[in-house]
Order: sequence, then C-alpha cells, then structure tokens
Amino acid sequence: MTQNTLNLILLKIFYESIVQAFQQLSGNKLRSFLSLLGITIGIFCIISVQSAVDSLEDNIRGSFEKLGNDVIYIQKFSWAEDPKMNYWKYFRRPAPNYLDFEVLDKKMRTAALCAFQIVVGAKTVKYRSNNVERVGLIGVTYDYGEMFDFKFEKGRYFSPTEYHYGSNKAVIGYTVAEELFGTIEPIGKEVKLMGRKVEIIGVLEKSGQDIISINNFDEGIFISYELAKKLANVKTNSPFGTLISVKADENISIEELKDEATGVLRSHHRLQPKEDDDFSLNELSLLSNILDILFTTLNRAGWLIGIFAILVGMFSVANIMFVSVKERTNIIGIKKALGAKRYIILLEFLIEAIILCILGGIFGLFIVYLTAWGLSNVFDFHIFLSWSNILLGLSISIIIGILSGVIPALQAARMDPVVAIRSK
Repeated sequence: MTQNTLNLILLKIFYESIVQAFQQLSGNKLRSFLSLLGITIGIFCIISVQSAVDSLEDNIRGSFEKLGNDVIYIQKFSWAEDPKMNYWKYFRRPAPNYLDFEVLDKKMRTAALCAFQIVVGAKTVKYRSNNVERVGLIGVTYDYGEMFDFKFEKGRYFSPTEYHYGSNKAVIGYTVAEELFGTIEPIGKEVKLMGRKVEIIGVLEKSGQDIISINNFDEGIFISYELAKKLANVKTNSPFGTLISVKADENISIEELKDEATGVLRSHHRLQPKEDDDFSLNELSLLSNILDILFTTLNRAGWLIGIFAILVGMFSVANIMFVSVKERTNIIGIKKALGAKRYIILLEFLIEAIILCILGGIFGLFIVYLTAWGLSNVFDFHIFLSWSNILLGLSISIIIGILSGVIPALQAARMDPVVAIRSK
C-alpha cells in the first residue's frame, strides 16, 4: 500500500467519522445535548477560571510595570503582615518623614531615584460653580513623576523652579478633571483648593482600575511638597500616611537596594544592633506571592469543578459511542468481511468520539467568550480569552474524546465479522 493510498484512506475515515458524529447529534438531539452538556460545563468551568486568573495576572503585571518591580516602598506597616496581628509593634513606629527621605536621597549609592509623598487629606476642589469633594491631595517631591512614570493626557509636570519655590501649580487625575471641568480645557485654569488659587498645569492619563495601586492617580491631585508645606503642617505624622519610594540603579538587585536602605535608616534612627527595625521595606514581590496563592486556589477550584463535570460528560459520550457501535454492528461486520483492518474500525469510532467532545468543548469556549465579553462591558476590567486557553480547552476535549471513545472503538475493532453480520 503506497503512502498516497494510505493518506486517502485516512482522509476518508476522518470524513466519514465527522459525518457519523453529526448524524448522532441530529438523530437523537436530546440525548446528544445532555451527553455533551457535561463536556461543555467542564470546559466552561476550567477555561473561565483560567481566563479570569490570566486577566488578573495581566492587570497585575501592568500595575507592576507602572509602579516598578525594582522599587522598594518604605512605610510604617508591612505588606507581608496584618497590622492587627501585631498592633503595638506598628503603633509605636514613627511614620517615614521628609528627613528620612533626604538622608536616603543623599547617602544611597545603589539608588537611581528617591521620592517622597505625603497625603495631605481628602479635600474639596472648586472651579466656578463646580466642585469635587473628597479628592486625595498628595504632596510629592520632584522625582515622584519619573518614579511612577506619569503619562499625561494634557499638560506637563512641575518644572524644577516651580517645585523649588512651591508655586501654586497642580497636576490632577483624569477623573477629577472630567468631573470638575467637563468639556472645558483644564490647562491654565485656576481652581480653589484649601483657600488658595491653584493653576492646573497637567492632567494625567486615565489609569483605570488597577488591582495593585499605591495611589489612585485618576482621583488625586498632586502638588509639590514645597507647596504642601505652605498649605498644611507636614511635620506632624500624616493620619493618611507617608511613603518613601526608592528605585534601584542599573545592575543593582533589589536585595542590594534593601540592604543599603536598611543600613542608612538604622543609622539615621540611631538604632542599636539588637533593636528591631522601626520601618518596613515593602516590595511588589510580597504582594505577588500572596496573590500567587490566591490564583493557585482559584485554578484548583476551577479544575475540581470542571473535572467532575467532564467525567459526567465523558461517560455520557462513551454511552453514545456504545450505542453507536451497537446500532452499526451489521455495517462493522460487512466492512470487516470486505477486508477493513482493525485499526480502520478503531480510528473510525475514536475520531467520532473526539469530534463529539470537540463540539462540546467549542460550545464551552463560546460561552466563556460571551461571559468574558459581557463582564468586560459591565465592569471596568478587561477579561479576555487567550489563544493558549482556547488551545487548552480543545486539547482537554481531544483527550476526553480519546478516553471516552477508546473502549467502544476497541469493542468494534475486535468484532468477529460473521457474528457482527448475523446480529440484529
């Protein structure tokens, strides 16, 4: 038998298997629907959870890029521990202040950038008859915009002169600009803030709903730290918190950066060798580790639910195939009597089972796509169905098709042609 002849035989088997699979579906629609429902639900459970987790991870990676995975955040509280579990330890700690920032900025050799922020409070901003209440007013040092890679919808950041002299200038978030000015051009307009007229020089691009966000840039107003000193008493600990951000220089690891920052701060705070640190060095990997546990749990839950549904579907498809073998026993006998090899009969029924499971998988993937599309339109969070998850869903369907069809296919392949022809 030549290779071309073998290819034609296999192509014919594949075609006939597809036709017979659709005949099974159309011949008994209710039975086929109920049988494939398990496969559909199983694929939906597994792939929907995978897609949700992938979307979350994609959002978090975007947040990491925005905040920087080579940055440490010096705060009073640790991200790796619940402050309520050790309240007095954190209560006694001083909040990082501007003096800490100055020391770090001056002495650290492993840092490329160092920035300080203080949340002045939730304030009301007015423009003519419009006002926006409870807007987060944040005083920042000059390098803050570069540290967090500010992208502007309109306008610009503070100039060195404006920062140094504490000019009445402000950069506002996208949502604040939209609510305060509407369709009016905001750049160059003066707003009333804490009894002072402040000129808007920049509007930040819309950042959206990030899962991880040190600041919600959309709903904030940023002023220079020098201006913040004129508006509020920044020497006292802010009830809303302070933050020092330190970015590693090129070819400097995050561990080297943390080691030097720890040494500089301990020396500045005059801590004895046996005394614990009175500050926390946080990094995004701490949150990443916590979220990895959450994602693993969600994935396991999706697989657990999906496997039970798929097992039901697998037995249902196997049942369809046993019925199909029984209904076509005479035809199988005739084919074998005419010289059909065992592997041809085996492939015929195996491919038929795979086609049925792929159809169930496609329905499941289609429902996942519709669900993701609907949720993405309702909520400000993009959920997507990736090609890798589509391939995963189809691969699972093929595996289930093989497992559910192999026993009926073997039964058909092993039939005695004489007995098969005489059966009714």
